[in-house]
Amino acid sequence: MGAVKVTGAVQATGAVRATGTAVAGVLAATGALHAVWAVTPWPARSPQEFADTVVGRGDGVPPVAACLAVAGLLGTAAYLVGAEAGVLPAVGPRRVRRAGLRTVAGVLLARGAAGPLLFGELGERTQRYKRLNTRYYSPLCLALGAGAAVVAAASGRDL
Repeated sequence: MGAVKVTGAVQATGAVRATGTAVAGVLAATGALHAVWAVTPWPARSPQEFADTVVGRGDGVPPVAACLAVAGLLGTAAYLVGAEAGVLPAVGPRRVRRAGLRTVAGVLLARGAAGPLLFGELGERTQRYKRLNTRYYSPLCLALGAGAAVVAAASGRDL
């Protein structure tokens, strides 16, 4: 596979670029969903169903500020992955983007690996949330973290 050049970004192989595109896309979509949750519990039918499914405790959607903060962090993570994969224009010092990308990978991997324990065995969460976390939420975090780590490793080698 040949290298692809995006002005202002790193050169990325086709595999790294594809990985970065997928991870950035999922992070961006997840961020958008968190922004939606600032105003509605969609796709849940009620705030109580949302709490049971997405949060695992409480009786409603988290505060607007919390939803928007998570949306912003996920959007930033999507940008960092996409910029270092060469699919988005790179802005700012490269060392800052690389450090941010390594942080994104580490946080996602930690959430994925520790999620079943912290939000399952040790956490006081609903059974529905525990089941969804074990089947979907934690594995998704592991996959996204691994993808971000691949992009970070390739970025660190100056492709």
